[in-house]
Amino acid sequence: MKVLVLGNALKEGVIAEVDRQLPMLRRHLDVVLVDLRQEKPLPDADLALVFGGDGAILRAARQMGYRQVPVLGVNLGRLGFLADVSPEELEASVEQITAGRGRVTHHVMYECVLEDPKAASSQTFLGLNEVVLHTLPPFHILDLSLTIDGVNVARFAGDGLIISTPIGSTAHNLSAGGPILGQELDAFVITPICPHTLTYRPLAESAASTYQVRLNDDSEGAVAIFDGQESRPLGPEHVVTIRRAPVRFHLMKTPGRSYYQTLRDKLRWATLPGYRGQT
Repeated sequence: MKVLVLGNALKEGVIAEVDRQLPMLRRHLDVVLVDLRQEKPLPDADLALVFGGDGAILRAARQMGYRQVPVLGVNLGRLGFLADVSPEELEASVEQITAGRGRVTHHVMYECVLEDPKAASSQTFLGLNEVVLHTLPPFHILDLSLTIDGVNVARFAGDGLIISTPIGSTAHNLSAGGPILGQELDAFVITPICPHTLTYRPLAESAASTYQVRLNDDSEGAVAIFDGQESRPLGPEHVVTIRRAPVRFHLMKTPGRSYYQTLRDKLRWATLPGYRGQT
C-alpha cells in the first residue's frame, strides 16, 4: 500500500512524532512521500496519513486538490474530530487497514467561486468544511442576499453567513447554532451568524443545487473565509457561488469507530448530565 505522510511542520510536536513513527510505518507500508511543508508535488498513493489535528486534515484536503486519496488522521491537536486516531493507536490501525478491515467513507467537498464581474476576474477555492462570509471591523451589520438555483431565497442582516458541508456541520456551523448533519449526506447547510431578527433558522438543502450570495449595496467591508484557513476581501461588486465540488473527500475508518461515538466522545452529544450517584 502506497502512503503519503502529510501534516503541518509549523505545529509543535508534528515533526518529532512523524520521525518517531516512520520506522514502524515503513515496516508495514510503502511510504512514497513525506511532506510536512506543502513543498512537493503529490505522487499517486492509496492512503494519506495526516499528522496534526482537524486543521491539518483540512489543509491536506486542499493540498490534494482534485486528486483526493483516503485520509487517516493522527491526532496531535485538541479536539481530533476527524483526526481520531491517537499516536498510540496508529500501529494497530495500520495493521487493520493493511488486513483489509478499514472502511472508506465519502464526503461532499465544495467549490467556491469568487467573481468580480466589473473586473472580469474570478478565483475558485476548493474546501471541505465551510465558506464563511463575515463582517470586518468596525463590524457593521452585513446585508446579504441568497439565491439557490437562481431563485431568490432570503435576505440576511447580521454578522454574516455560513455555508457548510456535512463534515463542517460540527465546526463553525455548530457554534453558530446550526444543525449537525450526517457526514455522508449530500447536502449543504446555510446558517446566519447573529441575525438581526427572531425569525431566521438554519436551512439544509441539496448539494446538487448552486448557491449564490451577494452583498447588498449598503454593506461595508466583509471577508470570505474558506475552512478557517484562507480568506479574501469581499465587497458589493462580488458574486459568491458555492457548489458541490467534482471530487469527494475520503476518510479512512477503522473498526469500532462510528460517527455517533465520535459525537459523544468529542462533543458530549446526547449524553446525560452527571447526576449525583450516577455510575
